[in-house]
Amino acid sequence: SLFFFYKRPLYFNSCSILCQVYALLVNSFNFSLLAELTAAHFGGGGGLLRKKALSGQEDEKDEKCKSRKELIEELIAKSKQEKRERQVQRENTLELTEKLDSDWKEIQAFLSHKNAKSETKHKVEEKVKPDEYDMIVRELGFEMKAQPSGRMKTEEELAKEEQERLLQLEADRLRRMHGEDEFDTKKKPKHISADDLADGFILDKDDRRLLSYNDGKLNIEDDKNEEVEESTEGKEDDSEEEESGEESGSEAEAIDSPSDLDSDDGSVEETSAGEEQKKRNAGNKNKLQSKEQNARKKATTSELPYTFAAPGSYEQLKALLLGRTMEEQLLVIERIQKSNHPSLAVENRAKLEKLFGFLLEYIVELTAREPPELKTIDQLVLSLYDLCQMFPDAASNHMKLVLQDASHDMEEILETRGRAPFPGLDMLIYLKTIAILFPTSDCWHPVVTPSMVYMSQLLTKCPVTSLQDVVKGLFVCCLFLQYVSVSQRYIPELVNFLLRILHMAVPSAGVQGHTLMHPFRSLDKNGNLLVISEAADTRTWQKQNLPLHMVIGSKENSRTEVNHLRLSCIDTCLSLVKRCAALYGLLPSFQEIMKPIQMLLSQHMPVSEYPAQLQVRMYCQLLQKQAPV
Repeated sequence: SLFFFYKRPLYFNSCSILCQVYALLVNSFNFSLLAELTAAHFGGGGGLLRKKALSGQEDEKDEKCKSRKELIEELIAKSKQEKRERQVQRENTLELTEKLDSDWKEIQAFLSHKNAKSETKHKVEEKVKPDEYDMIVRELGFEMKAQPSGRMKTEEELAKEEQERLLQLEADRLRRMHGEDEFDTKKKPKHISADDLADGFILDKDDRRLLSYNDGKLNIEDDKNEEVEESTEGKEDDSEEEESGEESGSEAEAIDSPSDLDSDDGSVEETSAGEEQKKRNAGNKNKLQSKEQNARKKATTSELPYTFAAPGSYEQLKALLLGRTMEEQLLVIERIQKSNHPSLAVENRAKLEKLFGFLLEYIVELTAREPPELKTIDQLVLSLYDLCQMFPDAASNHMKLVLQDASHDMEEILETRGRAPFPGLDMLIYLKTIAILFPTSDCWHPVVTPSMVYMSQLLTKCPVTSLQDVVKGLFVCCLFLQYVSVSQRYIPELVNFLLRILHMAVPSAGVQGHTLMHPFRSLDKNGNLLVISEAADTRTWQKQNLPLHMVIGSKENSRTEVNHLRLSCIDTCLSLVKRCAALYGLLPSFQEIMKPIQMLLSQHMPVSEYPAQLQVRMYCQLLQKQAPV
């Protein structure tokens, strides 16, 4: 029973115990009745009859023996005894209930204290080490939700929108050029209701009228009536003013005097002067307005159009770009591309393919100017790149034609003269542009491979007769290294040409016994082209990159400037040798490839006569070549 009560919650008090006691009593009484019934029904009835007979005999004896008074007293005593027993049982039950309640309170206090300690421990642990999952969930709750956006537009849609924007801008420009008034872009106030507080502070009058219909037809007479009323009101006001003026004039005539005449003359003169001043002000305003309009027209005429037709010939493109700044030229080419995008019309593809060839011709003209506009060419390469990405086949065909013409010209000159000069600046820029437009790491490419063959012919078949040729040859070597920087292809013409350039910096007396490879010769009249004539000029030399305008022609006439140029060529050649050593350092034949250059630097080059910067670079080159691979 204690186990039963301990397992119950706190609200099971003494009442629950009484109920259980009562249930036990009822169960015991029921069990006695069941025994009697069993004996009566299944025992043959003898036991029950015998018991009844015995009980009847005893009752008869008791009735005979006991009187009524005795029976009443006996009943009273039994009832008192039952009450006493019930009272004792109730008191015992209450005592047991109180005891159980007190024990349960103690156990509950112990359990609550233990739970409180565990909760505090958990709280401390949560503060020290918060759950990462909960933190992430809370952060996600406070993060901005991704808003749905429109789908990505295709290239055709973007081109169409750009064309519409340029057409609108062009229409606005033409309107400004013709002096037309700008459209009224001010937002007019809407219909004013009766509850409006009039806090909009709109000073302009709203001339709009409400629409009204009569039998399905628009009422126009109301507007006309209002205009007529306004005009009649104005006329009535004028007539009233005239009448008042006539009345005042009549009164003035009635009361006329010499002093009044004088005052009238003065007033007439004042009014005439005021009218003249008003006319002058109005004329000045008109002049200012006309000047402003003229200035606007001039500004709009000088402003670039927003749409251009694709040029059909190189002369048309030249006419569009002639007399404009670099920024304006680039803007014109950009707008030509946008106004004639291939997605807008089928014939635009052929027009832009022709534009690529026209730009190549324009580059030739820019290089022929004095001085050459190299910055403009540098920016035009971006437009060429965009067109090459759009039309790769057409771009490659144009560049192949350029290379074919250049190689054909060189072959003709070699057949007639026996030697060919280095090409001009335009062809060198074409070779540089090819490295930007097309991939140079391919094993074979329809444009890059012929250009590399052409450059190798330049380094082997073109003699070096001047400092200008030295600069051109070093430029071609730089292009070669750019072409093979990824593929690391070995170019023997490149290393041989650099050896030849370094050989030109050694006096002829100091290279006896050192032979050069074909097609170069040791005993040549230009063999001392990079020999420094004055040692004093080496002290004033400062390291700088070779200017590209030296490809066209050298304007340095003084001896010091020529010696400085020679030192710059030697410095550039050493830097190219360093790049070759880094590029071909993993080749098995690296030592054999670099051995001639190493011997020339260590034994024949007049290192002591060079500036300290060049001496340090040569010393580093020797250490790099002597290092084991």
